[in-house]
Amino acid sequence: MSSIDVTGLRQKYTEAGQGQVFTFYDTLSSGEQAELVKQLSVFDPVRINELAQEALHPTAAAATGPATLEPLPESATASILDSAPSDISAWYKSGLELIAQNKVGVVLMAGGQGTRLGSSAPKGCYDIGLPSKKSLFQIQAERIRKIQELAGSGAVVPWYIMTSGPTRGPTEAFFAENKYFGLSKANVVFFEQGVLPCISNDGKILLEGKGRVAVAPDGNGGIYQALVVSGVLADLKKRGIEHVHAYCVDNCLVKVADPVFLGFSASKDVDIATKVVRKRNATESVGLILQKNGKPDVVEYSEIDAATAEAEDPSHPGVLKFRAANIVNHYYSLRFLETIPAWARDLPHHVARKKIPYADLESGELVKPVKANGIKLEQFVFDVFPQLPLAKFACLEVRREDEFSPLKNARGTGEDDPDTSKRDIMLQGRRWIEAAGATVTVSSEASDRPEDAGIEVPPLVSYGGEGLENFGGKAIVVPAALEE
Repeated sequence: MSSIDVTGLRQKYTEAGQGQVFTFYDTLSSGEQAELVKQLSVFDPVRINELAQEALHPTAAAATGPATLEPLPESATASILDSAPSDISAWYKSGLELIAQNKVGVVLMAGGQGTRLGSSAPKGCYDIGLPSKKSLFQIQAERIRKIQELAGSGAVVPWYIMTSGPTRGPTEAFFAENKYFGLSKANVVFFEQGVLPCISNDGKILLEGKGRVAVAPDGNGGIYQALVVSGVLADLKKRGIEHVHAYCVDNCLVKVADPVFLGFSASKDVDIATKVVRKRNATESVGLILQKNGKPDVVEYSEIDAATAEAEDPSHPGVLKFRAANIVNHYYSLRFLETIPAWARDLPHHVARKKIPYADLESGELVKPVKANGIKLEQFVFDVFPQLPLAKFACLEVRREDEFSPLKNARGTGEDDPDTSKRDIMLQGRRWIEAAGATVTVSSEASDRPEDAGIEVPPLVSYGGEGLENFGGKAIVVPAALEE
């Protein structure tokens, strides 16, 4: 990088009041200088100042009174729990046709590490303890292989995997080592979510070392900008994709490229659709999908008073009025994703106050603060929902036990941990085998371990419980694992 570039960049940061990022520049090796300049050239310091100002000194919103919250209109919703089997069958068939026509792509949000699981590897590499020892990535890859097989006619579902800076290299290496789990390398595309500088409580960009700015991922809402910058959006268009399924890596039950969801969303001709599960009870800490002031939105549990949380649906006695729990499982039309450049910059940024290690500007020594000394800025994937008219948004309620089991906590927590993930896959397999007509007996050693009281049905054997007729009349002792 020429000195002119560095001089101009330095001036740009200095004029924005962020010249401190060059404090140690002259003491760095030429390689370190080049790395710092490369990192700084990605950011616009004036824009960072605007974001910091908004985050640290939010302007009081005009007094408009409390928000009006209502469930989404019935015209925008459906539920697997009470839909006619003929409707579900029609959605499945039309979704499978879209897959057969190569009009479906899948985007996976997989930027997280398994830190809370005691692993520094990407979360998708984690083995939840199934008899097969399959990782989350392998389970999901095999679901794609199976749905391609069910769609037939050489169907291809390209898989776009969004990583973060720390997880990109290990994720790509893991896929290469495992030969892409049987998928074609050409149809597995890795890209990276963006980062934003960490900001001190007085609005200054923090250095994490003499030659490096402290940065943090820009939240799952960064997916929109990343789709454009990485070239993924252009690739989707080039392939003729019209329908996109996006989800998070930590849900071991996710139906990747679910034909029912795709068929439902396409039949509604919406731009965004979302899957939800029924809230367990009034106090479950989940975000809710609803309409807020007449717009589709997600409202966090903490923003709803007890009376609203406990209100019952007048047309469904005993069922909560606000029950659509957000599971970050979304459908997008490509025509909507093509509009990203028009609005992505304007999505709000949320503040997370954190203890951020930083380089002291006098000594250059790393300081590890004992209390929150700054903020990380992030966008949320659902912040775009209110931009849509209700007519272009839909919501499909699915069974929690069949489609949602997130992996968030360390083993032994008893909730959303590797044991509950394993249990939920094994029990789902058992339900499928019993529905096919088999008789299942629980072995004595599994009788007090719910995670072992089931059957692992590999995705390559069955995507959603289909194709298991051969087990009718058979006796199976669990735990068990079917052969592929």
